Amino acid sequence: MVTIALSKGKLLEPTLELFKRAGYTSEGLSAESHRLVFTCPSTNTTLLIVRPSDVPTYVEYGAADAGVVGKDVLLEQDRDVYEPLDLQLGACKIAVAAPKGQELRDRLSSKLRVATKYPNITERYFNQKGIPVEIIKLYGSIELAPVVGLADRIVDLVSSGRTLKAHNLVEVDVIATSTARLIVNRASLKMKHQSLTGLIARLRDSRLQNRRRNGKEVAGAARRVSAKRMVRR
Repeated sequence: MVTIALSKGKLLEPTLELFKRAGYTSEGLSAESHRLVFTCPSTNTTLLIVRPSDVPTYVEYGAADAGVVGKDVLLEQDRDVYEPLDLQLGACKIAVAAPKGQELRDRLSSKLRVATKYPNITERYFNQKGIPVEIIKLYGSIELAPVVGLADRIVDLVSSGRTLKAHNLVEVDVIATSTARLIVNRASLKMKHQSLTGLIARLRDSRLQNRRRNGKEVAGAARRVSAKRMVRR
């Protein structure tokens, strides 16, 4: 039996779709379910639904043989796990943002105050820049910090950028990009080598199918837009 920890939240639905195409199915398995444990008899697999920040812990300590989690979590926690596959889901970036008009103020009269839920990533970034900072750890609504004067900068996940714009913030720099990654416990990879290499291969194939399908959908949409333009002419 192979146990896999999956991340709750935005990553769960696309991850489940990827797993289902790879043959990992279970009765009642969906992102809307309140169940946290699902058994996939056909693949002798158990799926656990846990908080994203807990996935690397489950995998590192062997409570799960493998897991799916965003690269942002891995960069923040620096866990001792094997990372064999980029699933290319949930693409976003870890960015530094500032109030509009204050983008170039790298040094103030005192330390730069930075609000974030990624204190380790933030500290490494500003240390490399040689900029002294005071890090304020928050757990949500990071964009509010500069609005109320709590911080001069924020470091947070950014996808479309609409939330930044809504709070009059602009992106200053990109620290790293983040997508969902498959991670594996190092001991499990030796003890359950065949099952886990099979998992990696199945997910890799499923990822390629997903890419082809998305490519066809984009091409189809482009053809429809082109046809509409021709009709208007």
